[in-house]
Amino acid sequence: MGCASIAERSVIPSICALGENFHLIAVASRDKKKASIFADKFNCEALEGYQTLLDRRDIDAVYIPLPTGLHKEWVSKALRAGKHVFVEKSLAMNSREAKKYVSLARKKKLVILEDFMFLYHSQHAFVFECIADGFIGELRQFRSSFGFPPLDKKNFRYSKNLGGGSLFDVGAYTLRATSLFLGPKVRVLASTLHIDKSSGVDVWGSAFLSNGALSSQVSFGFDNFYQCNYELWGDKGKITVSRAFTSPPDYEPKIILEQQGSQDVVLLPCDDHFKNILIRFYELTKSFRARELAYEEILKQATLIESVRSRALLS
Repeated sequence: MGCASIAERSVIPSICALGENFHLIAVASRDKKKASIFADKFNCEALEGYQTLLDRRDIDAVYIPLPTGLHKEWVSKALRAGKHVFVEKSLAMNSREAKKYVSLARKKKLVILEDFMFLYHSQHAFVFECIADGFIGELRQFRSSFGFPPLDKKNFRYSKNLGGGSLFDVGAYTLRATSLFLGPKVRVLASTLHIDKSSGVDVWGSAFLSNGALSSQVSFGFDNFYQCNYELWGDKGKITVSRAFTSPPDYEPKIILEQQGSQDVVLLPCDDHFKNILIRFYELTKSFRARELAYEEILKQATLIESVRSRALLS
């Protein structure tokens, strides 16, 4: 649903490559010409209008890479049409919207999965193994940074009405990673957001979160030197993941392991987190219990984003 660049570069090729359990039927756009370009490239049907896609009875699931501000209409319509939904982050403008989506998905017994593909990259499993083996000792703090230089001002990320802003985009990754390592009880204690006066959206910010004595510091932005990392600091050592959120399929992840007086750099095998999350999406269609966990993760993430916004000191 929509001809976004991430769909063209990464998600649709992964759908096509997975084969047995995935069959690309159609691509819909408000512009038939755009849909036709995608359809020719990926050997599927071109449809004009998003509702046309939802009216198809031969489609079980939809991928929605539309901006967050359009989700209120189209995620809801997709679920009401009986389609499983795989949707780009951030799913919702606020926690109230997220609760409505989850409630509707539960009622319809459907999957709704937010595309935090990085969670399904094997480099993070390696990090968890290191933690379990005691490499860093007791965890003291989590830090994460994700940001990049300014984009073209015509980009939807600078549109307030479309749900733009760095918090919904790159900040969402750092918050989701915080939950991954500090657990579902983590909460926001303080935050900052810098608002671009011309667009009205936040272009950079930060947050401080905690789960008891464990703390997390995250920073994000559209007006920054490029960063895409996280680190876990313990009483015995530190682990740094240098390409935490955007590892392409041909990239060998670099993990930096540090203890007093030593530093090792570990290169891990390439992995394709786009394919991996799609496989997970399919698995969720077969498991009620797993779907419930996915619902709870959606609600927690929406609450964290809302907390960052509500507590933010603005500049």
